[in-house]
Amino acid sequence: MCKWILVLLCSVASLQIQAQTGFKPVADLAPLKQQFAAAAQRTQSIQCDFVQEKNLSMLSDKIVSKGKFWFKKDNKVRMEYMQPSYYLLVINGKDIRIKDAQKENKVSGKSNKLFEQINKITVDCVRGTVLDNADFTTKATENNQSYRLELTPVNKVMKEYFKTIVLLVDKQDYSVSKITMAESSGDDTTISFLHKQLNAAIADAVFSVK
Repeated sequence: MCKWILVLLCSVASLQIQAQTGFKPVADLAPLKQQFAAAAQRTQSIQCDFVQEKNLSMLSDKIVSKGKFWFKKDNKVRMEYMQPSYYLLVINGKDIRIKDAQKENKVSGKSNKLFEQINKITVDCVRGTVLDNADFTTKATENNQSYRLELTPVNKVMKEYFKTIVLLVDKQDYSVSKITMAESSGDDTTISFLHKQLNAAIADAVFSVK
């Protein structure tokens, strides 16, 4: 269940892979931090489609899931998986709702250290302050279209689950277009966000955890 939560909100790329894909180190992080934070302040809501690809070390084929994503300030997130099976995740502040075809659970982020850390990452991403998160060391690279932020956990709780979390940030609007999570087990998950609509009106009822 914890792994699904982090889906809100990475394979470690070598310098050779970065060179092949045209990524180079960001010379000065200060302008990036300022622009990222300024864009986040302008973003009141996001809604989009997503595609999730999960690689399991025990399987040769990827597990591909598709669904809808909503975000609204402050700290309201809804991910609704439509294919291949139904799954719902809602974060509203410290409260979390999880539902599948068989059952539904409500969880308090206050009672779970991992949930608390994931909530912090979510807030940092949407506020544009993820580069200042002391729970990670961060490497930033860029090409003409995107910034690539590679976060390596130094926080004990996060290190138990993840080797790295990589964010691909679109240079046009500074929104996150892809998240890749490399787990300590050797599995990895990539989520691509498609057809993004920024600052569209979204009812609070979408994020109900009752």
